[in-house]
Amino acid sequence: MPKHQQKASTSRGAQRQLRVGEIMRHAIADILSQGGVHDPILETNLITVPEVRMSPDLKLATVYVMPLGGRNTELVLKALAANKSFLRTEAARRVNLKYAPDLRFRIDERFDEAERIEKLLRTPAVQRDLQQDSDEN
Repeated sequence: MPKHQQKASTSRGAQRQLRVGEIMRHAIADILSQGGVHDPILETNLITVPEVRMSPDLKLATVYVMPLGGRNTELVLKALAANKSFLRTEAARRVNLKYAPDLRFRIDERFDEAERIEKLLRTPAVQRDLQQDSDEN
């Protein structure tokens, strides 16, 4: 296969991964927000699903979640893992895929990282360095 066709094929595959991940994200978020899972932990914690990353073969979905306020993360992960087969079946019913992808749940730590960087930027040392750079320009 010529290189330009390989590149286009790879690009289409990556686009498909992103598209399917977004569809899965919507499906799982809807199931959780509508109270479709009968689990006391999942019913009493509001959970956001910021991202779902699909493997290249679309057989594995890594679902990034964040409970409201970042509380009860371990309990929520355990409850999601315990209800994984129901969520997988329900998501597969809503999303038309050849295979229902296996689900893996992870806490989305991007919010924590962004907050850490924001705090770092507000420290006196960084503020001094930023001021010094702007004075030099």
